[in-house]
Amino acid sequence: MTPPTPAIVSQKAAKALPRWALLLLCMAYVIPGFVVRDPWKSSDVSAFGYMLELARGKTSWLNPLLGGVAPETDGLLPYWLGALAIQWAPAGISPDMAARLPFVGLLVLTLVATWYGVYYLARSPAAQPVAFAFGGEALPTDYARAMADGGLLALLACLGLAQLSHEATSYLVQLCCTALVFFGFASLAFHRVAPALALVAGLAGLALAGAPALATLLGLGGAWVLWHAPAQEVAHRRTWACATLALLAAIAGMTWLLGLWGWRIVGIAAGGKEWLSLARLLLWFGWPAWPLAIWTLWRWRKQIASAQWHRHLWLPLWFSLVSIGATITTNPADRALLLGLPAMATLAAFALPTLSRAVAALIDWFTLLFFSLSALAIWVIWIAMQTGVPAKPAANVAKLAPEFAPSFSWLALLAALAASVAWCSLVWWRASRDRAAIWKSLVLPASGAALGWLLLMTLWLPLLNHARSYVPQVQNMLRVMPDAQQGCVQTYGLSRAQTAAFQYHGGLTLQPADSKNGNKDCNWLLVDASAWPAPPGIVQAAEWTPVANVPRPTDKNDQVLVFQRTSQLAP
Repeated sequence: MTPPTPAIVSQKAAKALPRWALLLLCMAYVIPGFVVRDPWKSSDVSAFGYMLELARGKTSWLNPLLGGVAPETDGLLPYWLGALAIQWAPAGISPDMAARLPFVGLLVLTLVATWYGVYYLARSPAAQPVAFAFGGEALPTDYARAMADGGLLALLACLGLAQLSHEATSYLVQLCCTALVFFGFASLAFHRVAPALALVAGLAGLALAGAPALATLLGLGGAWVLWHAPAQEVAHRRTWACATLALLAAIAGMTWLLGLWGWRIVGIAAGGKEWLSLARLLLWFGWPAWPLAIWTLWRWRKQIASAQWHRHLWLPLWFSLVSIGATITTNPADRALLLGLPAMATLAAFALPTLSRAVAALIDWFTLLFFSLSALAIWVIWIAMQTGVPAKPAANVAKLAPEFAPSFSWLALLAALAASVAWCSLVWWRASRDRAAIWKSLVLPASGAALGWLLLMTLWLPLLNHARSYVPQVQNMLRVMPDAQQGCVQTYGLSRAQTAAFQYHGGLTLQPADSKNGNKDCNWLLVDASAWPAPPGIVQAAEWTPVANVPRPTDKNDQVLVFQRTSQLAP
């Protein structure tokens, strides 16, 4: 006899992950990467540049500009959040740290919404495990709590989440709003107010963050699943579906009035996608959630193929398909795939009750080796940076990061040591006996991802700041133009990230170059090397004398040419 679901879970296996352990894991993942770092190239620092312009009142809140250039993404909400945080932050907090504070909350909200989304889907009648003949099966709430723990662990374990979720950009806003929409549709069977607020905030936030088409697709798919859900599962399901459609219509009108509708589909005429690169991205970005998600689709295939449209399967499946479709058809691909990680993690959670002991052991051993070796490599290279031993890693760092001067921090060292000891303790705990909890197979992947991220953001943070920020280039540039901060500086061909970094780190007043209407009081000119020579209508080369070519130390292709007005040269 075929069981109604493939999930066979005892009450012992539905044991919840200790709350203190889950909170510590989330803190170890969320906090590093948001604190004590510079804005990084390039989306992070360019978004911060727009936030700073808004906070200082130098541009319109409905049409933000940086150096006369509009943002690369069409959303407004991320820049509003960062600008308001800068304005409201206490005086002791730097503007770049203040701008990141709302995004810390957005990442936390993403994790919370994902946990509750999985929890309410796992409480669906069709998601319940098989009832045992003599009792002892998992209770619905305990089973749902254990599944939610597994879903959150699967999300934290995704390799592609770490960096992008710690950047103060529109993509983190979109991720949070996607998780809110997912939670809203998942919890409608149990609550009314919270799901309604989540759907309004999530769909409107997606549209205001530059993804109105994605909001429309997710909303339409969610409404379809609601409409076809079993009547006994969601009360007034068709009323909710119609309300969702009305909300989508209102949001579409709002985004049209704000001019936020736009298509970024990559066509064949434009070169299309590099399919090999895309395949590599799909392979590693969602690891280990996507293999488990595929296993879920196989083990739950009869429920997926049934005419009942079970929400615990179709809702995360639709969200995942929309994200993968956007990854294939739009740029940047990794940012589009980021939005599907909560749904993939949900599908991965429903694989946990169906995994065999051999598969669980394989996941554990692979994770143990991968993250232990990665942590060891991070420690060895850090020791080499501090002491010069081993010599080869130290030489490689010096070659790849010229001008880098290692620094030592007791706080960073203690945090890294504590994380490493916790990892060793966790490995011992996992290997010491056969654990029954269904989330056990994802404890090591999630903890290993948190360990690697924390070590990078503590031991390697000075190196990463040197390699990924514009501070070294700005410092070298100011040495050759010492009086530039007292006047204005003309620019040509600079990217948004360069403009933001030069204004913030260098304290420069930048103006776009214009040979006809330009400010003759600007005695300095900065030009991206790839944009030189400039058209005569913009820059009269005879008026300027080259002074220096200043590259970023870690990227020789990123060079800025420094010119001084010829009339200002010393005789």
